[in-house]
Amino acid sequence: MQNLPLRERKIDVFFLVIFSLFIVTSLISDLLPTLGVDFSQPSDNFFVNSNYWYAHDADPLFLHPPVWMRFVTGLSAFVYPVFYVLLVISIVRGWNWIQLPSVIYATAIAVITGVVVFGVEFFGEPEFQTQNPLKFLAFNLPYVLIPILLLIRMRKPLPFARRF
Repeated sequence: MQNLPLRERKIDVFFLVIFSLFIVTSLISDLLPTLGVDFSQPSDNFFVNSNYWYAHDADPLFLHPPVWMRFVTGLSAFVYPVFYVLLVISIVRGWNWIQLPSVIYATAIAVITGVVVFGVEFFGEPEFQTQNPLKFLAFNLPYVLIPILLLIRMRKPLPFARRF
């Protein structure tokens, strides 16, 4: 079966742009807590200050991450970017083998971020509960919904193939 060219797969152009951005954002935002960089105070460093601004206003769990949260951010800083690069290349080249890794990735995001992190932020220990749920959701809901949309996109056996 022949694959459609990228210009005929408009939804894949959307995923191409979004996951290219995810490569950058996961390296910028999740690397700092994983490495134990203190961003609990404003800083002259742009990356530290960006994380402080986000965490202070929307995400106390991210501001003072427990050890288990550093594992979550470690996945996002060191494992997910490898997937993002492969996904971007696969979308451009029309490599259908990316379907199974996409399903695994989307499932992991839904469980780890959607259930565990959101659960702690809204129902967990009081010191980690967000005081600004709308801002937290505005920042974080896309990181759960977009992988779920990818999961829906990859549901067919040959996601980039032409349908006759």
